[in-house]
Amino acid sequence: MDKTTDPATPMTIRPLAFANALALTTAVLGCVLIVLRLISPSAFVFIFNAQFFGADVASLLPTQTDPAKTVGEVAAFIGGAWGFGLLGAVLYNRFIRS
Repeated sequence: MDKTTDPATPMTIRPLAFANALALTTAVLGCVLIVLRLISPSAFVFIFNAQFFGADVASLLPTQTDPAKTVGEVAAFIGGAWGFGLLGAVLYNRFIRS
């Protein structure tokens, strides 16, 4: 029987590919939200608050945005997503074999 179709063989995740995919998804979502905040603030507030079941969380955001801080925050989000993706895939692969 082929190794890829054998039900006894656990399906592992490639850690670097998973981490890169999660980081790319985070980067795209972050850029979309940044552009949406600049182009249509009311749509941004609606979508941002929808993440928190309608709680007015967008009112906690600063009214003026600093470009340097924004770039730093996006970089931190992308790095954190990459790190969590790598760690999650490595742990998944380790526990799936147990």
